[in-house]
Amino acid sequence: MAKDDIDYIWTDKKRTLFGLPISFTRYYLTETKFITQTGFFSVKEDEIDLYKIIDKSIDRPFMQRLFGCGSIFIHSKDADTPDKEIHCVKNIRQVSDLIDKYLNRMRDRYGIRGRDMVGIMHGDYHDHETDDFEHDHIDNY
Repeated sequence: MAKDDIDYIWTDKKRTLFGLPISFTRYYLTETKFITQTGFFSVKEDEIDLYKIIDKSIDRPFMQRLFGCGSIFIHSKDADTPDKEIHCVKNIRQVSDLIDKYLNRMRDRYGIRGRDMVGIMHGDYHDHETDDFEHDHIDNY
Protein backbone atom coordinates (compact mmCIF):
# COMPACT_ATOMS: atom_id res chain seq x y z
CA MET A 1 0.00 0.00 0.00
CA ALA A 2 1.48 3.36 -1.00
CA LYS A 3 1.61 6.26 1.41
CA ASP A 4 -0.80 8.16 -0.83
CA ASP A 5 -3.47 5.48 -0.23
CA ILE A 6 -3.58 6.14 3.53
CA ASP A 7 -6.05 8.68 4.87
CA TYR A 8 -4.20 10.79 7.40
CA ILE A 9 -6.17 12.58 10.10
CA TRP A 10 -3.18 14.77 10.96
CA THR A 11 0.43 15.09 9.84
CA ASP A 12 3.29 17.40 10.81
CA LYS A 13 7.05 17.58 11.00
CA LYS A 14 9.22 17.89 14.06
CA ARG A 15 10.03 21.57 14.38
CA THR A 16 13.49 22.90 15.08
CA LEU A 17 14.96 26.37 15.24
CA PHE A 18 12.31 29.13 15.51
CA GLY A 19 9.51 26.57 15.17
CA LEU A 20 10.35 25.86 11.53
CA PRO A 21 9.66 22.36 10.15
CA ILE A 22 13.27 21.81 9.05
CA SER A 23 13.61 18.17 10.06
CA PHE A 24 13.61 14.64 8.72
CA THR A 25 11.15 13.47 11.36
CA ARG A 26 7.52 13.35 10.29
CA TYR A 27 4.45 12.37 12.33
CA TYR A 28 1.23 10.85 10.97
CA LEU A 29 -2.06 10.09 12.68
CA THR A 30 -4.52 7.72 11.03
CA GLU A 31 -7.79 6.42 12.42
CA THR A 32 -5.99 3.40 13.88
CA LYS A 33 -2.27 4.22 14.28
CA PHE A 34 0.27 6.84 15.18
CA ILE A 35 3.26 6.68 12.81
CA THR A 36 6.69 8.28 13.20
CA GLN A 37 8.91 8.41 10.14
CA THR A 38 12.57 9.41 10.51
CA GLY A 39 15.48 9.69 8.13
CA PHE A 40 16.32 11.03 4.70
CA PHE A 41 18.29 8.42 2.78
CA SER A 42 17.37 5.49 4.99
CA VAL A 43 13.85 5.88 6.28
CA LYS A 44 12.61 4.21 9.47
CA GLU A 45 8.94 4.02 10.45
CA ASP A 46 7.54 3.20 13.86
CA GLU A 47 3.84 2.56 14.43
CA ILE A 48 1.78 2.45 17.60
CA ASP A 49 -1.77 1.11 17.50
CA LEU A 50 -3.90 3.77 19.16
CA TYR A 51 -5.76 1.34 21.41
CA LYS A 52 -2.41 0.39 23.02
CA ILE A 53 -1.85 3.91 24.38
CA ILE A 54 -2.09 3.88 28.17
CA ASP A 55 -1.31 7.50 29.00
CA LYS A 56 -0.06 10.71 27.43
CA SER A 57 1.12 14.06 28.67
CA ILE A 58 1.88 17.44 27.15
CA ASP A 59 5.05 19.43 27.71
CA ARG A 60 5.31 23.06 26.59
CA PRO A 61 8.78 24.36 27.42
CA PHE A 62 9.32 28.10 27.16
CA MET A 63 11.26 28.04 23.87
CA GLN A 64 8.64 25.83 22.19
CA ARG A 65 5.79 27.98 23.52
CA LEU A 66 7.37 31.07 21.97
CA PHE A 67 6.75 29.54 18.55
CA GLY A 68 3.35 27.97 19.28
CA CYS A 69 4.71 24.45 19.69
CA GLY A 70 4.80 21.72 22.30
CA SER A 71 5.59 18.05 22.79
CA ILE A 72 3.42 15.05 23.63
CA PHE A 73 4.76 12.05 25.55
CA ILE A 74 2.93 8.80 24.84
CA HIS A 75 3.15 5.76 27.11
CA SER A 76 1.87 2.56 25.55
CA LYS A 77 1.92 -1.18 25.92
CA ASP A 78 3.51 -1.46 22.47
CA ALA A 79 6.35 -4.02 22.57
CA ASP A 80 8.98 -2.07 20.62
CA THR A 81 7.98 1.47 21.63
CA PRO A 82 6.59 1.69 25.15
CA ASP A 83 7.44 5.42 25.30
CA LYS A 84 7.35 7.90 22.43
CA GLU A 85 7.88 11.64 22.24
CA ILE A 86 6.09 13.66 19.60
CA HIS A 87 8.61 16.44 19.72
CA CYS A 88 7.86 20.09 19.03
CA VAL A 89 4.73 20.24 16.84
CA LYS A 90 2.24 23.04 16.25
CA ASN A 91 -1.26 23.19 17.81
CA ILE A 92 -0.34 20.75 20.55
CA ARG A 93 -3.73 20.86 22.33
CA GLN A 94 -5.66 20.07 19.10
CA VAL A 95 -3.27 17.21 18.28
CA SER A 96 -3.71 15.78 21.77
CA ASP A 97 -7.50 16.00 21.43
CA LEU A 98 -7.34 14.24 18.03
CA ILE A 99 -5.29 11.40 19.51
CA ASP A 100 -7.84 11.09 22.35
CA LYS A 101 -10.75 11.06 19.91
CA TYR A 102 -9.38 8.25 17.75
CA LEU A 103 -7.90 6.40 20.74
CA ASN A 104 -11.38 6.19 22.27
CA ARG A 105 -12.90 5.07 18.96
CA MET A 106 -10.39 2.23 18.71
CA ARG A 107 -10.92 1.22 22.33
CA ASP A 108 -14.68 1.17 21.73
CA ARG A 109 -14.19 -0.92 18.58
CA TYR A 110 -12.15 -3.53 20.49
CA GLY A 111 -14.07 -3.19 23.77
CA ILE A 112 -10.98 -2.05 25.68
CA ARG A 113 -10.86 0.46 28.51
CA GLY A 114 -7.79 1.88 30.23
CA ARG A 115 -8.36 -0.29 33.31
CA ASP A 116 -8.07 -3.36 31.08
CA MET A 117 -4.41 -2.55 30.45
CA VAL A 118 -3.37 -1.60 33.98
CA GLY A 119 -0.96 -4.02 35.60
CA ILE A 120 0.18 -5.67 32.37
CA MET A 121 2.84 -3.11 31.60
CA HIS A 122 6.24 -3.26 33.29
CA GLY A 123 5.81 -6.86 34.45
CA ASP A 124 3.16 -6.06 37.07
CA TYR A 125 0.97 -8.96 35.96
CA HIS A 126 0.40 -11.38 38.79
CA ASP A 127 -1.43 -14.67 38.51
CA HIS A 128 -3.67 -14.91 41.58
CA GLU A 129 -5.01 -18.36 40.64
CA THR A 130 -1.52 -19.81 40.96
CA ASP A 131 -1.09 -18.14 44.36
CA ASP A 132 -4.37 -19.66 45.60
CA PHE A 133 -3.34 -23.09 44.40
CA GLU A 134 0.08 -22.85 46.05
CA HIS A 135 -1.47 -21.52 49.25
CA ASP A 136 -4.10 -24.32 49.36
CA HIS A 137 -1.47 -26.88 48.50
CA ILE A 138 0.79 -25.75 51.36
CA ASP A 139 -2.12 -25.68 53.87
CA ASN A 140 -3.00 -29.31 53.10
CA TYR A 141 0.38 -30.60 54.33
